Amino acid sequence: MPCPALPDGFDFTDPDVLHHHVPLPEFAELRLAEPVRWIPQAGNVAGFQDEGYWAVTRHADVKYVSTHPEIFSSSLNTAIIRFNQHIERDAIDAQRLIMLNMDPPEHTRVRQIVQRGFTPRAIRALEERLRARAYAIVQSALDRRGPFDFVTEIACELPLQAIAELIGVPQDDRAKIFDWSNKMIAYDDPEYAITEEVGAEAATEIITYAMNMAADRKQCPAKDIVTTLVAAEGEGNLSYDEFGFFVLMLSVAGNETTRNAITHGMHAFLTHPDQWDLYKRQRPSTSAEEIVRWATPVVAFQRTATQDTELGGRRITKGQRVGLFYSSANNDPEAFERPEVFDVTRDPNPHLGFGGSGPHYCLGKSLAVLEIDLIFHAIADAMPNLRLVDDPRRLRSAWINGVKELQVSAE
Repeated sequence: MPCPALPDGFDFTDPDVLHHHVPLPEFAELRLAEPVRWIPQAGNVAGFQDEGYWAVTRHADVKYVSTHPEIFSSSLNTAIIRFNQHIERDAIDAQRLIMLNMDPPEHTRVRQIVQRGFTPRAIRALEERLRARAYAIVQSALDRRGPFDFVTEIACELPLQAIAELIGVPQDDRAKIFDWSNKMIAYDDPEYAITEEVGAEAATEIITYAMNMAADRKQCPAKDIVTTLVAAEGEGNLSYDEFGFFVLMLSVAGNETTRNAITHGMHAFLTHPDQWDLYKRQRPSTSAEEIVRWATPVVAFQRTATQDTELGGRRITKGQRVGLFYSSANNDPEAFERPEVFDVTRDPNPHLGFGGSGPHYCLGKSLAVLEIDLIFHAIADAMPNLRLVDDPRRLRSAWINGVKELQVSAE
């Protein structure tokens, strides 16, 4: 088997890699020559006491791992592929309380409860309120006049307001969720100077806030999702701890990822003006899915082998970590025709931006797609001549395809 011409020591989870670009050329080399490749890591840089991980880059293989939790566990080492190198093992193990890091049957039990809040009926009930909020957000940015930061003025606002609507957080508190979630995921970016302790404190703040909400609804039930999840009699409920960790996950999965999808989507439109013109004329219903494929906000999660197994012609040993690189899978020409092309009419679009199917397929997909559709409808109506002012400033991260700032102008 030919060896891909990657630089010595190249690691797809090195935060400096994503700080500059998503390594699509390197992914392409691996898909062709060595689709499952061992990536050595020295010095416990990822926070795990091991020697590295297997990089899985083909669409079919990522999907296979995702749909076989009995072989590839989310719980053993969590789904996060790289932590701060100074993290204690106890802190990693504590994250097993988050649904993202559970395996069946515990994951199945929690998911069956949580999905009550994401039924088609629940999402439809939010649509008109979120539509009004989307137009208000865009109008507020327009009223500022001159260049503005698309991330803070537009992209982050609707996901935050949607979470607030969904779980009954007062809108005035949404800034707290924004701040706490940023601190939890920005530990690799020196601009934020976030220490492990600050990130842990932010996580504790979210959990405490959510647990207090749960306790209040237990005493005084209301017609909202919190009551549905923690106080509904005879239906199985989340404990206060479980609800706290659910909100913790939602603050990242429902905030950071959708915000980055919207930001990357806007950048894609403005660097592909033919697609922006097409969108403004036709508003294709397929647009949100292509935006998520193109952005792939979560570059990678991981699993841990529960037994010796084989994948992509390589022998994987029990206990070894396996990196699922969604950015590579979503650019695999075996799954997509001309994946390098941003095409909002793409159909079918079997992207893995919401996970590779299986038990961890994104519960909030319908809400995320709705938010993306609503905000781009509002932008196209109110800011049809939006233009770039400067290149995006990227987040330094091991696994998030994040943008910190995108300067634009509607004038």
